[in-house]
Amino acid sequence: MPGKKDLCKKFGRLIIILWLPLWLGIAAGGASAQAGTVDPELQKMLDVLGPNDELPVIVKVADDVGSRLGPLLKLRRAEMIQGLKERAERSQKDFRAFVQRSGVKKLRTLWLVNSLSFTVKAGLIPVIARYPKVDAILLDETIRVPETTFSSASAVEWNIELTGAPAVWSLGYSGEGVVVAGMDTGVDVDHPDLTDRWRGGTNSWYDPNEERVDRPYDADGHGTQVMGLLVGGDAGGSSIGMAPGARWIAVKIFNDAGEASDSAIHLGFQWLLDPDGDPLTDDAPHVVNNSWGLDRLAGQCEPKFQEDVQLLKAAGIGVVFAAGNAGPTSASSVSPANYPESLAVGAIDNALVIALSSSRGPSACDEPVFPQLVAPGVMVRTSYLTNGGNEPNSYTTATGTSFAAPHVTGALALLKSAFPEAAMADLEAVLIETARDLGTKGPDNDYGYGLIDVYEAFYRMRGDRGLTAALYLLLLSD
Repeated sequence: MPGKKDLCKKFGRLIIILWLPLWLGIAAGGASAQAGTVDPELQKMLDVLGPNDELPVIVKVADDVGSRLGPLLKLRRAEMIQGLKERAERSQKDFRAFVQRSGVKKLRTLWLVNSLSFTVKAGLIPVIARYPKVDAILLDETIRVPETTFSSASAVEWNIELTGAPAVWSLGYSGEGVVVAGMDTGVDVDHPDLTDRWRGGTNSWYDPNEERVDRPYDADGHGTQVMGLLVGGDAGGSSIGMAPGARWIAVKIFNDAGEASDSAIHLGFQWLLDPDGDPLTDDAPHVVNNSWGLDRLAGQCEPKFQEDVQLLKAAGIGVVFAAGNAGPTSASSVSPANYPESLAVGAIDNALVIALSSSRGPSACDEPVFPQLVAPGVMVRTSYLTNGGNEPNSYTTATGTSFAAPHVTGALALLKSAFPEAAMADLEAVLIETARDLGTKGPDNDYGYGLIDVYEAFYRMRGDRGLTAALYLLLLSD
């Protein structure tokens, strides 16, 4: 028989639930409080679920007057981070207490986008929607890891040569002083091409799913393949990475089952802006690689992560996305790659032909050209899982825009290493300006502005306009 304490707790919760609608009306100044928007995908589930069935949601909290996003975007990075956290604390305080009393589970703060994520009973969603501070309620959806096409390894790493990266290395710039980040399935830190390049410390690895919190790990291999193309060295006999002198950090947004929830992605973005939780320490990466996308919504503009990307860009962090693998049809762009703020990368093969599966423009989010750039992404050799360090020959050859994107991210790392005072936006612009035109003359919606040429971009940044890299080498040889 339940004790008096248990009965009181149950009775108290019953009273809260029975009086919530009336209380919410009074709090809003009347019985007809404006309800927050319930996302259509969430409503579909509510239509078939029972009131006691649980589901994960993200609740967008309305900003207070004076804490809108626009002014925050203009602040210095430390001030922006502090402002975002203060905005969330101020506007979420009462609502957080309200949902905690309602018995929700797995409550987490998404201060970057002024939201809360939690698991809640379906029957409480309409009640929560009527809370005065609620702007919108969305289903905390999940995405799958992009598929990888494997093939036999090639002895020649044509993809790195094609971008001009080795020529930049010969000038003394291989990524030193630059931190790159990956949002992916994790990274196998035991891989010989990656282990010494991890920045290390508690501010260099984050698992929002809380499966592998202490040390970098990768259950799938996708993130390890991407990171190999970014910073891998030559431990396997040939150079596989664009910026072998750079250091990496990582967010494991995908769980071990290969799924990433919207809330995990939001948490990943906000961690990247402030890895150690102290706005006064500048430990954010210079550029972030994202080899994932909302593939099931190809051809649509889904803005759910646009605010995250805008804030990272406003903080001076480069944000690169794989264009997606929804080609060859036109208008097959994928979010978040098709946001105007994202740098989208399509894939070409060693014959400089666009990959059949590479997503095409025009962009569904009004970006003038999609993708902006292309890079090698067909049968490129890279690192793979080591089975805890027990597999020394841990390399594979893979295909997809997932593996084109890190070429561009790595190119930005090389340029940042050579020009540390340059703004990331300027480095992105010069990569576009110096890209090698492919396909239809001028920018197009297959190849964008063309194939990256980081060597030519280096000389453009240095001010040697009109002096091509090839001519410069010829003069040196004399």
